[in-house]
Amino acid sequence: MTYTDTIAQTQSTISGQPSWDGINAESIARMRAQNRFRTGLDIAKYTADIMRRDMAAYDANPADYTQSLGCWHGFIGQQKLISIKKHFGTTKGRYLYLSGWMIAALRSEFGPLPDQSMHEKTSVPALIEELYTFLRQADARELGMMFRDLDAAREAGDAVKAKAIEHAIDNYETHVVPIIADIDAGFGNAEATYLLARKMIEAGACALQIENQVSDEKQCGHQDGKVTVPHDDFLAKIRAIRYAFMELGVENGIIVARTDSLGAGLTKQIAYTREAGDIGDQYNSFLDCEEVTEVGHGDVLITRDGKLLRPKRLPSNLYQFRPGTGEDRCVLDCINSLQNGADLLWIETEKPHISQIAGMVDRIREVVPNAKLVYNNSPSFNWTLNFRQQVFDAWTADGKDLSAYNRAKLMSVDYDGTDLAAEADERIRTFQRDAAARAGIFHHLITLPTYHTAALSTDNLAREYFGDQGMLGYVKNVQRQEIRQSIACVKHQNMSGSDIGDDHKEYFAGEAALKAGGKDNTMNQFAA
Repeated sequence: MTYTDTIAQTQSTISGQPSWDGINAESIARMRAQNRFRTGLDIAKYTADIMRRDMAAYDANPADYTQSLGCWHGFIGQQKLISIKKHFGTTKGRYLYLSGWMIAALRSEFGPLPDQSMHEKTSVPALIEELYTFLRQADARELGMMFRDLDAAREAGDAVKAKAIEHAIDNYETHVVPIIADIDAGFGNAEATYLLARKMIEAGACALQIENQVSDEKQCGHQDGKVTVPHDDFLAKIRAIRYAFMELGVENGIIVARTDSLGAGLTKQIAYTREAGDIGDQYNSFLDCEEVTEVGHGDVLITRDGKLLRPKRLPSNLYQFRPGTGEDRCVLDCINSLQNGADLLWIETEKPHISQIAGMVDRIREVVPNAKLVYNNSPSFNWTLNFRQQVFDAWTADGKDLSAYNRAKLMSVDYDGTDLAAEADERIRTFQRDAAARAGIFHHLITLPTYHTAALSTDNLAREYFGDQGMLGYVKNVQRQEIRQSIACVKHQNMSGSDIGDDHKEYFAGEAALKAGGKDNTMNQFAA
């Protein structure tokens, strides 16, 4: 329904109610346009359709990969999407990522916590709801400015401009985009996973990412001590999430199955096996075992190829896998997940290396041809060092003279202006594009970018403001840059919803409205 159609329909309703003379049909039409999404489920259904279309587009052309940045606050997510619309004119292909790491570190009532699923699981759906609250307000704010322009065009008698603005309102692109939300290892058993998934979906999440670690032993994907679970355990949680999506009517919901097997050398339990060669038997085949000639007290034993074997068990009661089996286990995890309900894969790696990722994806695609990845472009990687080392190794293989370089010290600032550093930076610049084409990566994300940008910008401000620069440290490097770069937040009252509130006051009280946006509002100093 168009803007003018909504006005006409609403006017018809008002006309049938004699006591509603003080209600303005166009004001209602504006409020409806500013509140397009009524519930989180409306958002989940809408954004799931977006992701499905984007996945199909990527299958047709790997150049159509998607991207996101991690968030820990609604304001951060809002500003990202406002910036994307400002710089690129559309939000297409750009999502938000909700990081469990950042919730643990920044949003827990216990204070800063490591990424070990110790934070309150209710904080996850709460952040999803918060993110979408801010994105919906971004819509309301931007549409409010369009309504003001429409009123000005009408007052000026410019019917052509007014019609153009109405057309823009009818074709308005929302800031609401898909959120890929981290459910960690499920925060408990499959029932706990289902209950949390339902809350996350009700808050608006259309894509949930779950990992194959033991829930009560969960570690950050880039730390040591990771422990995986047998496939049957993981599949029960994948099914639990699918049931939650289906129960709530989000039939297009997306499940991202993450494997931490590349860096996980331990398992908490031996998989149940029904017959030789089944998925449990395959999982157990990677266990580090020794042949038994004599049974000892308390031994746990398995049979393999007619032999009696003792899996190596640690004092922690964990079992270890054979060294060097990580990639094989990753491939098995991915194939099994895709064949049992997952839509996308996440392989947590120890470095950003396209050939390593592509090697695993090629093997997965021999079984599941349209396998696609979500990939963590993690700040846990030293990107500069990794890519300089990759270039060094490639040039060594090509027979180039590298006597001017020390591979062990390539992070040194002394190399920043070299040809090797320039080549490494170029590979970093094109990493996402190249990995999308070669390694099946549909979605690239950075998990913790705003954690680091907040720290960096705060450090720079504190150094200057509390130092010799004083107030100039803020004015020159923050406010003046906001003005020069047209950052909307320079008008922070407007960003907080002050103008939206003024509109409502006028709707409700007419000429009696006491509005904040008058001539004495200091935000008027930024009009120029």
